Amino acid sequence: MADTKVHVWIVDDDQSLRWVLEKAFRQAGMHTTSFERAEYLLDAIDHEQPDVLLTDVRMPGMDGLTLLERLTERYPNLPIIVMTAHSDLDNAVAAYRGGAFEYLPKPFDLDEAIQLVTKAARRNGGAPAEQVDTNDISSMIGKAPAMQDVFRSIGRLARSSMTVLITGESGTGKELVARALHEHSPRAEKVFVALNTSAIASELLETELFGHEKGAFTGADSKRIGRFEQANGGTLFLDEIGDMSPGLQTRLLRVLAESEFFRVGGQVSIKVDVRVIAATNQDLAKAVTERRFREDLYHRLNVIRINTPPLRNRREDIPLLLKHYLSDAASELSAPAKSLNSQAMDVLQAYDWPGNVRQLVNAARRLTVTAPGGVITERDIPAEFGGATAAGGTYADWTKPLANWAEHQLGREDAPLLDTALPEFERTLIKMALKKSQGRRQDAAKLLGWGRNTLTRKIRSLNIH
Repeated sequence: MADTKVHVWIVDDDQSLRWVLEKAFRQAGMHTTSFERAEYLLDAIDHEQPDVLLTDVRMPGMDGLTLLERLTERYPNLPIIVMTAHSDLDNAVAAYRGGAFEYLPKPFDLDEAIQLVTKAARRNGGAPAEQVDTNDISSMIGKAPAMQDVFRSIGRLARSSMTVLITGESGTGKELVARALHEHSPRAEKVFVALNTSAIASELLETELFGHEKGAFTGADSKRIGRFEQANGGTLFLDEIGDMSPGLQTRLLRVLAESEFFRVGGQVSIKVDVRVIAATNQDLAKAVTERRFREDLYHRLNVIRINTPPLRNRREDIPLLLKHYLSDAASELSAPAKSLNSQAMDVLQAYDWPGNVRQLVNAARRLTVTAPGGVITERDIPAEFGGATAAGGTYADWTKPLANWAEHQLGREDAPLLDTALPEFERTLIKMALKKSQGRRQDAAKLLGWGRNTLTRKIRSLNIH
């Protein structure tokens, strides 16, 4: 009787990770074979092929993306899962473009890895992914799991022109995601047109979108080309789509459904080929229920959804973002880049950033101008960012930003405050205690007033790495 077990190959130079994966896959009823270098795998694969392959990106000798390229040419139906601890948009898009089945950032949950391998094995010889030309990859910063989800979505859509709805709070980088989707699409060589629909008066927005003919209304002294015509062949990004009036929603729906429209005052239908990417900070499903947004338009826009996470949910990315935008601010001012000492970094990483990345960018510019030295200290940080007060030079009362956060939360959702606040409160104190004790859990537990077992249980339940 033929062996029906899934055979998984693993290539990674980390012996401990290979051992953990082998054990997990075998307990899940799979066969495993491991290699510490890509070259060893290439020697073996001519004689036997696995059902699924997992490869690291950074390894001595041949790296994982080169191995991916070699194998997709020779074995186009082999599902390859790319693992990496260096998780960024460049690697995500490169992996998907190279034909990867999936992109798995480290550290990952073993159950997730098993489910992914099982899913890949079920593919059972699907068609090879279409290859696309490589072009420059714009920089998006983030190692947090929520940002990895965004990178995966961009990577999966790299060969697509599908309509996408981007959701998220103001300042979370929705336009950056839209631009990345355009840059990695078949329309990358065409124009990208962005329009914030809430920034234009409703009576002017129709002309802005669709243009007008000469004499269409008082003051229309010449014909105007609207944004849809400007974006023909490319991508049109419509930000804050939830603020659009009902009449314009109807016109937009027709363009999405039929790819044609009339200019204001026009008699001739204009055909266009435009990919629409929409964004909103509103709950459109709720707006549909409240009859503020057309349900049919919502379903037209919500083909694929990408959610941009708020900065408070990706605090581990704050040091990366600050370093990047402090460098940018220095370039703008033609001045040496400033750095943050550890105490200043702790203050900014603990701050809630209600304005998200946009607020952080402005903070980096402000600190570049106002901090007197080359190293920004905790005393240089204004109270509005959780730092020292202007008058006393001491740390602001920590309950004040907490009160501001609570007021903000109560205004935007109904979930119990403590369900959100307590895990973040405990996570922050645990990290600070571990930092103070240099990672010694027994000492950290004493600082917190807990036993070691309680601390270990909390670390596990709060997913602290």
